[in-house]
Amino acid sequence: MRLFASNVWLIAAGALSVIASLTHLAIIVGGPNWYRFFGAGEHMARMAERGAWTPTLFAVGIAAVLMVWAAYAFSAAGLIRQLPLTRTALILISVVLILRALAYFVRESWRPDLSQSFMLWSSLIVFVLGLCFAIGTWRAWSRL
Repeated sequence: MRLFASNVWLIAAGALSVIASLTHLAIIVGGPNWYRFFGAGEHMARMAERGAWTPTLFAVGIAAVLMVWAAYAFSAAGLIRQLPLTRTALILISVVLILRALAYFVRESWRPDLSQSFMLWSSLIVFVLGLCFAIGTWRAWSRL
């Protein structure tokens, strides 16, 4: 495995993805109040209070996707072996994250149970993550 000089963006993308993934798993353990605090919405928090599996499945699903994204970032940075379709995956990840961040500006995309502050902060966080993936991909492109 070769560590690339332009890896700082991809390492940041991977680390932030791992943190976000672990946060989603911690929300499950934290319970309904954590679902509320982290902006999952009142409906999701109430389902968690009733013991429904839906909130857990959503959180585990998001955590798993974020871990896969972290693996692609670390792979492109040269920290782990090369994963298949790395270029394609990194482009798709970057696009998904940046589009999600831009959803803040499309009021119709807001769910009524989410506050404006949640939409703002989550969009900023996702935008930073998307930029890390996009810049890291661009800088490492010739070596992928």
